[in-house]
Amino acid sequence: MTSSVLVSLRVAGTAERAFAVFTEEIGRWWQPNILFQFTSRAPGVLAFEARLGGAFLETFPDGQVFEIGRITAWEPGVRLAFTWRQASFAPGQKTDVEVRFEPVGTETRVTVEHRSWESIPQDHVARHRFPDAIFLQRHGEWWQALLRAYRMQILGEDEP
Repeated sequence: MTSSVLVSLRVAGTAERAFAVFTEEIGRWWQPNILFQFTSRAPGVLAFEARLGGAFLETFPDGQVFEIGRITAWEPGVRLAFTWRQASFAPGQKTDVEVRFEPVGTETRVTVEHRSWESIPQDHVARHRFPDAIFLQRHGEWWQALLRAYRMQILGEDEP
């Protein structure tokens, strides 16, 4: 059985622009959540190395960097995929995130699928010992909040 979260919304503008704001401005719209932190430290600033195989990083105010994952698909305007791990994951443990950008008229449908949670045991600290259904619901709610913040970042750019 696969444990995954799937959320989607529409944003103003082209798929290319939606991809650019998602990847280049993630440090502006990402909203940390105490339940789903990458490390036990105060949140840092997120950034992607803009290329296939590049890193997904969190940089802290003291300059230290945590590598969250690696980019496994970099298709501007179409698809972004990357691995995701938290500092508490054992070596080799990871989840996978895929973000798809689909033109719909003058808007773009952005779909996030966060997969492979079944590889992280239910009693793991990252899951907060929630039963699978509750964990996935809470994680999905967080992704929905993230995408709303992302949409607001796009709308904010459109204002003169």
